[in-house]
Amino acid sequence: MAAQPNTAMSVEEYLEFERASETKHEYYGGEVLAMAGASYDHNLIVMSTGATLHNQLRGKPCRVLPSDLRIFVPTADIFAYPDLTVVCGQPSFGSGTPDTLLNPKVIIEVLSPSTESNDRGKKFQRYRTIESLDEYVLIAQEKSRIEHFVRQANDLWLFSEAVGLDATLHLPTIGCALTLADVYQEIELPE
Repeated sequence: MAAQPNTAMSVEEYLEFERASETKHEYYGGEVLAMAGASYDHNLIVMSTGATLHNQLRGKPCRVLPSDLRIFVPTADIFAYPDLTVVCGQPSFGSGTPDTLLNPKVIIEVLSPSTESNDRGKKFQRYRTIESLDEYVLIAQEKSRIEHFVRQANDLWLFSEAVGLDATLHLPTIGCALTLADVYQEIELPE
């Protein structure tokens, strides 16, 4: 992501700007950041993960959504576009339009060299304030590794990871599993 010049905007100005824009921008308390394009491998991982979850969620009250749906973090005044979002039950939207989701259940980010430190740090810190969020998933792009955080009682987060193409990661909130062989299908990983 790259900062745009003269980007200090109110939430209302950002939403008006973003809805008219042909490119996506995230919003961090007045600062607007343009979203950079993703690599081929990044997109393959997102699509494989989304397809896997979509198939497992058929007939269940949850749906997996791609990165075109913005989420709002009200406690931090942030609008972001996670790589994948799972919403369960009735989706709740902000501003009366169905383009800003307020109640994600699971957020999934595929780590890129330019976003990894933010996805692990400040972004996760802010996501944790979303009351509906129960699971946060970080998928490595250059090795077969998925990190998983699950909300526990008293807002503690339990960490686990799945490593290697034979591994499987369970997502208990939505009753799904991610087999790393499926997530990294068609990705050439370094030895």
